[in-house]
Amino acid sequence: MSGVRHITVKADDDNQRMDRWLKKQCEGVPFGLLQKLMRQGQIRVDSKRVKPDTRLKEGQIVRMPPMEDKDQKERRISKEDAAYIKSLVIYDDGDVLAIHKPSGLATQGGTGIKQHVDGLMDGLINHLGVRPRLVHRLDKDTSGVLLLARSAEMARRLGKTFKGRDIQKIYWALVSPAPEMNNGEIRAPLLKSGVGDREKMVIDIEEGLPATTLFDVMDRAHKQAAFIAFWPRTGRTHQIRAHAEHLGCPIVGDHKYGTREYDHEHEYMDLEGVDIAQRLHLHAYSLTFRHPRTNKVITIQADLPKDLQKSWQVLGFDPHTKTTPFNDIKFEYR
Repeated sequence: MSGVRHITVKADDDNQRMDRWLKKQCEGVPFGLLQKLMRQGQIRVDSKRVKPDTRLKEGQIVRMPPMEDKDQKERRISKEDAAYIKSLVIYDDGDVLAIHKPSGLATQGGTGIKQHVDGLMDGLINHLGVRPRLVHRLDKDTSGVLLLARSAEMARRLGKTFKGRDIQKIYWALVSPAPEMNNGEIRAPLLKSGVGDREKMVIDIEEGLPATTLFDVMDRAHKQAAFIAFWPRTGRTHQIRAHAEHLGCPIVGDHKYGTREYDHEHEYMDLEGVDIAQRLHLHAYSLTFRHPRTNKVITIQADLPKDLQKSWQVLGFDPHTKTTPFNDIKFEYR
């Protein structure tokens, strides 16, 4: 439970109804409780009582009393989990929040999943008592930038940015073998096939959903492996993994989409004897987009985790390279 809070009305909320403003600020709090607090005079604007249809003005001060709803009590997490999720934060401007999700941590819950980002987000509740919202997802075994929103409105606007493809998503990956081309575009419709553990995306020209991925080879280890930057222009499930397999160079450590034979002693036949990380070598390196509130183009970046840095170095690749892929492509951030 938080104490009395005093919130300044922002320019974006000028002339907004009190009830709508409260719903946005107090996610998870029953609206009936908010109405009761207004009737009792516990919620005030510039020290005056308000009604649900009161119009707010920029610069006014809203007094919010201490409150905690039942759902918040049930969701409360341990201090250790709260500290853990906070340690993953790499960007927070009060509207947009980003974490560096590690491999092995699921984005959302499901069968057999005990810990996930969505279940830890109470540790990221801000001073207004608002819990962040997921904007998109990353596969459990993929590490890197995961974007969250500080409010329902920001989640809606960021979600629109993702759906409108007005965002540049750059992924780094190790593939084996190396592709013949240095760069290109993969256009291959994807369709979900199978159930349970056998579920995967397959190329289906007739019934698959349109899927496009750009790739740019950053470095090569002869024909054995390559360091590739991928830019998915659409957002299908497992798109990069399925498209890498379609290209003939599956991502190292991908047991679902890897087309090479595995043995009991080594991760990958093409990389036999090479001391690399025993995981999917796919990392969400950066997101670049126009900020919904400031209208400025921002880039949020997550450097390679230590286990992948080792893999890159073993193969002679620079895990800290500043080389920018896709320089020949003009992209407008709307």
